[in-house]
Amino acid sequence: MSRRRGLRRLLVLGLVLALIAGGVYTAVAFIQRSETLIAEKCTAAVGSREADLATDQAANAALITAVAVRRGLPPRAASIALATAMQESKLRNIEHGDQAGPDSRGLFQQRPSQGWGTEEQVMDPYYASGAFYDALVKIPDYESLEITAAAQQVQRSAYPQAYAQHEDMGRAFASALTGQSTGALDCTLKSPEAPGDVQAVLGELTAAFGNVPATTDGTTLVLEASGTQAWAVAQWAVANAKSLSVTNVGVEGRSWDRAASNGWQPSESQSGLVTVTVAAGTS
Repeated sequence: MSRRRGLRRLLVLGLVLALIAGGVYTAVAFIQRSETLIAEKCTAAVGSREADLATDQAANAALITAVAVRRGLPPRAASIALATAMQESKLRNIEHGDQAGPDSRGLFQQRPSQGWGTEEQVMDPYYASGAFYDALVKIPDYESLEITAAAQQVQRSAYPQAYAQHEDMGRAFASALTGQSTGALDCTLKSPEAPGDVQAVLGELTAAFGNVPATTDGTTLVLEASGTQAWAVAQWAVANAKSLSVTNVGVEGRSWDRAASNGWQPSESQSGLVTVTVAAGTS
């Protein structure tokens, strides 16, 4: 009898362990499937306007807008630039043109043959954005013009009305990325594929905005900024979270958490500081 009881206990124990193992496997498989099903995108929601961009498009939108912020240009300039780049290149830094401009290149499809610069220059997103703004600010009262009219005076497109279809996107992302609208930009992302590098984040941010006072604390970059600049920097970090492995951004009592996927939430982040945390490596 004691031998039977012992065998019965072993069978029960084996069954329990099997159920536990099965549960763990199911949980892991569920998490993996959930990650696979995540549709990565960035959304800007400002008032009644809401627009989505792919993560690479959002990063380019953040770059274009940061150039406007660095130059002290109004959000309207960024709105016009974003609508233009979306029409010309789908906000991607492409290396080819079309029948209307076979030598067109870059975010704004600028043509070296028409004096926009060398091919290498127009393929540099910072140069291309600066060249666009250089031309835009020469237009009298460009801020009061319709976006399609202002864009057309810069681009001289064969399809001048096409820019209008991107007006809502341009306004929503410009308002968020200039810091005029707080907590307006959110990105839905999978888990980081690689550890982040705070120095790489600082390098990219400096290229975009110029020198922003900064210190590092482990995997967190701490930036001194306030007001619209703080929100411009913070939402730039969210827009670049995929490529820079950013996991958390804190600013003005709110934070964005990549894993939580619930947008900007109240937090204990300090006023006057922006914190950008990247994924840690494994030791």
